[in-house]
Amino acid sequence: MSHSLHHQFLRFAAVGASGTLVQYAVLWTGVTVFGVDAAAAASGLGYILGSVVNYVLNYFFTFKSDKGHGEAAAKYFSLLAVGWCINTGLMWFFVHEQGWHVWLAQVLATGIGLVWNFAGSRWWAFKPAGTAK
Repeated sequence: MSHSLHHQFLRFAAVGASGTLVQYAVLWTGVTVFGVDAAAAASGLGYILGSVVNYVLNYFFTFKSDKGHGEAAAKYFSLLAVGWCINTGLMWFFVHEQGWHVWLAQVLATGIGLVWNFAGSRWWAFKPAGTAK
């Protein structure tokens, strides 16, 4: 990983921590109020709410994007829609099909989502116009 890529990934992960905090708070609330049967739905709702926070911070801080919000947001939220499906599907599979503890499942789903979202954000959603990389 190049020096620039490394620092950008660290910024992305730091920004992602804020969205993850939102997601985990919604998951905790959903499971506490509605029980483990609500784990996938609560995690999915938290993912959506956290993604709004992450878009703003990634646009201005992580990638310092020069794209218009129309293009950047459309690409970013399309990327995250796929990420949401990955997260929610993994939560359903690990918790309901495999019987894993909710938090173990969520930590693994978060790690997979981190890699997916960073790669897509860097090389597609916030990629500067006219760059080959």
